[in-house]
Amino acid sequence: MEFARREAPHVASSASVASMMLQVLAALVPAALAHVWYFGPGFIFNFIVATVFCVGGEALMMRARGRDPRVALSDYSAVVTAALLAFALPSLTPWWVTATGALFGIVVAKHLYGGIGFNVFNPAMAGYVVVLVAFPMEMNLWVAPRMGDIDYVHPGMMQTLQYLLTGSLPDALGYDAISRATPLDAMQSGLRNMLTYQDVRTNPLMGDFGGRGWEWLGNLFAIGGGWLLIKRVIRWQIPTGVLLGLLVPASIMYLAAPGTNAAPGFHLFSGATILCAFFIATDPVSAATTPRGRLLYGLGIGFLIFAIRKWGSYADGVAFAVLLMNMAVPAIDYLTRPHIVGHPRKGDST
Repeated sequence: MEFARREAPHVASSASVASMMLQVLAALVPAALAHVWYFGPGFIFNFIVATVFCVGGEALMMRARGRDPRVALSDYSAVVTAALLAFALPSLTPWWVTATGALFGIVVAKHLYGGIGFNVFNPAMAGYVVVLVAFPMEMNLWVAPRMGDIDYVHPGMMQTLQYLLTGSLPDALGYDAISRATPLDAMQSGLRNMLTYQDVRTNPLMGDFGGRGWEWLGNLFAIGGGWLLIKRVIRWQIPTGVLLGLLVPASIMYLAAPGTNAAPGFHLFSGATILCAFFIATDPVSAATTPRGRLLYGLGIGFLIFAIRKWGSYADGVAFAVLLMNMAVPAIDYLTRPHIVGHPRKGDST
């Protein structure tokens, strides 16, 4: 009698790239709704434009490589890239800026390296850095959060759409009336102009810990990230590393000189810190893969974010920190490979 034999693995995993990406998108929905409430409908338009060009770029590249586009489009990774890029862009962004970032992220950063599973750099952050360098004026048009005590004209749906399509506002609406510096920009420029941290905190854009509006986005990103941890879509090492890598040096500097350094809570609840910790740095392709490597990778990103914010020219620094650590991933994985039981370690005597 012959018995059928099945090779390992004997239990098939129910997880797939598509299911993981859909869970990531679901975890981002609460923060997306809050973004629209606080900063206007521009996020919706940015996400639509980014999705069209990310998905279109993916389909064109798959056809150029002689492969079925449906294989790549069915995993929803291009939509996740579009969502992360939309969160990184100002609410008022012309469509061609968003399209440039989306196409560069998908075509160059992803498919020229071989597609999903082979790309070295995070596609969303690569696309964001390109438009940040190529379109500096358009990338500075951040709107103030929807708060009743802030002197601010909130652009409506049609005004936002007009700017997205033409790059210009209606004649009755000026840039000075709708744009404000981000909390990170205000803090960086204030400290460099010899104001104290406490002085900058009197700006009406500041909230309890970080920037008003940004604090709620951070809370919702953390809730979504916690859900991904519970579902085991991401592991704890990278978020922990990012937060520790940023908050530890920020705490030391703040305790040493509280007048000239931002508090750690401000770093945590301003900008894209929590988005980076749970959604950007945890990209399964461009991040480190070993347990110790993931922790070191996260620590490196967090420290670079702090260093760029403290001494660099850019107020946030998340994208540059992620891309720099992406380049270090091969070395990190090589140096942190787990020991295989039964095999001698390198250098051990036989």
